[in-house]
Amino acid sequence: MPVVVRSYTSPTLVLLAYDWADGRDRPDFLGFAIKRTPGFETEPTSWLPNRVGFDGPPPDQADLPSDSAPIQKFYWWDARITDADRGSTFTYRVIPVVGSPSSLTLLDEQGSTIQVSIPQIEVNGIGSYFNRAVVSSQAFSKEFPDLDTAAQQQAARAWLGNGMQLAVPNFLDRAAKKAIDGAIYHLTDTTWIIPALQSHPGQVSLTYNHTRSDTTSDQAIDTLVSAGRPAEDFHTRTHAHIMHNKFLVRVGDDGTAEAVLAGSANFTPEGLSAQANLLHTFESADLAALYLTREQQLSADPSLTATQRDQTGWSDPVAVGDATIRVFFPPEPKDSRESLDTVVAAINAAQHSVLLCAFDPTDSALLDAVFAADDAGKMMRALVNRVPSTAPSGDPERADVAAEILIMDHAEKDHDVVGFSGFKKGDTPTGFAPERILWPKENPKIMVRVHHKFVVIDAEGDHPVLFTGSANFSGNSLHNNDENLLEITDCPRLAGMYMAEFLRLYEHYRARMAFDRRAAGAPEEFILTGDNTWTTAYFMSGSPQFKARQAMAGTG
Repeated sequence: MPVVVRSYTSPTLVLLAYDWADGRDRPDFLGFAIKRTPGFETEPTSWLPNRVGFDGPPPDQADLPSDSAPIQKFYWWDARITDADRGSTFTYRVIPVVGSPSSLTLLDEQGSTIQVSIPQIEVNGIGSYFNRAVVSSQAFSKEFPDLDTAAQQQAARAWLGNGMQLAVPNFLDRAAKKAIDGAIYHLTDTTWIIPALQSHPGQVSLTYNHTRSDTTSDQAIDTLVSAGRPAEDFHTRTHAHIMHNKFLVRVGDDGTAEAVLAGSANFTPEGLSAQANLLHTFESADLAALYLTREQQLSADPSLTATQRDQTGWSDPVAVGDATIRVFFPPEPKDSRESLDTVVAAINAAQHSVLLCAFDPTDSALLDAVFAADDAGKMMRALVNRVPSTAPSGDPERADVAAEILIMDHAEKDHDVVGFSGFKKGDTPTGFAPERILWPKENPKIMVRVHHKFVVIDAEGDHPVLFTGSANFSGNSLHNNDENLLEITDCPRLAGMYMAEFLRLYEHYRARMAFDRRAAGAPEEFILTGDNTWTTAYFMSGSPQFKARQAMAGTG
């Protein structure tokens, strides 16, 4: 039976998921070779590379073509997609490889071919920006062997930004002389965002977080005022625990909203580059109007009690291109959890898969639902900023302690929850830049690396559900912070993009965990097996690999 192959794409990435049922019964099944047409740079064809071989990683960190170093996974990605590739079509052929390490045979008659079109940044009125946020990688080390000068550091920031650093400038450019209203948690980026706000020919009105303990954005506001912006156009938000929104609204000459930019990224250098984040733009007057109304409410600096009391729940559905979208603006009253209960209900209704990517999720009902999906035989993956290495101290009835226990237990049991904790200071593979690299004036306390806040349900299905925004799926984001949470339904294109970008990050963090295990004495890590034992987990009913293989390739 030939290979079954599917694709998931973003503007900078192609993720291929495939299955080969005959591989279960082939003791000499060694993996897959994947050919891309056209190839890299000017080559007519190229084999997607592997980073490990039958003798382990090459000493010079060179790529190994997959026809000689087969890929021993049931999904792989092509990250060598450039800006110029958007709108282009690539052909991928996935071929089973059998034999022995010294004598490989490609079973081309069992291979399958798929054509993949690379999407533009904006499709159907929805712009999608995901940064790379991966310092400790071979690609980063090869691209930036030195980071000594300001120009080198700036280029590295832009590479990590992956185009997301231009989301705000491009949004402002499209606004021409029109007004911009926004609600911003932290505004410190002096390379792309503050200059764009400063030079924008139209009015700029911002509500920004400002408390006794957090005046992070004050300097940027002073800069804008000194450049001639009226001081009365900037409004301090002092009464929530934090005003955690990160959004801008384009306003027409008649005062009505036209479009909105929103996501997880703070408007800071680290938010755009080293922290894993995303931003969306929506060319929708109806959706933008909801955000504009919210910004106008917050600009008056109402009390936390007032924002809780005036909570009106989920908005009516808004059609934006090929997506149906609702938005919720926390905080909710203390006895209400409508926003998160909607997420939990969607997870409980999952048919195939659940992906959680969040900085610090502490809502126990949400975590219980995510891990119950795994127990029920669905594909589950979670990427968080911190997986505890030891049992947390404190009262296990406390939400944050209970969440740490749940996350640690699952990470240790199935290795399907990973986090930034694997990137230990001073413990970096040879030739790699340390992930905890300190840029000039960087505060290591705020340099989290997984800053996303999204849940994707049934991304490989016809009716996926996606939750994304600024909220961390925690008690504070539910009851104490100004936030925005989007529900996006019936948009397989966008859900597949989230799956592709999630797995790019997840596999990077998972590889670092494997590196740590290898350093601790597990030699089987980072080396290809010479027989089909690598497939054991993939064909073991109920294992995380088994569930992922079937869900992503659609063979379950």
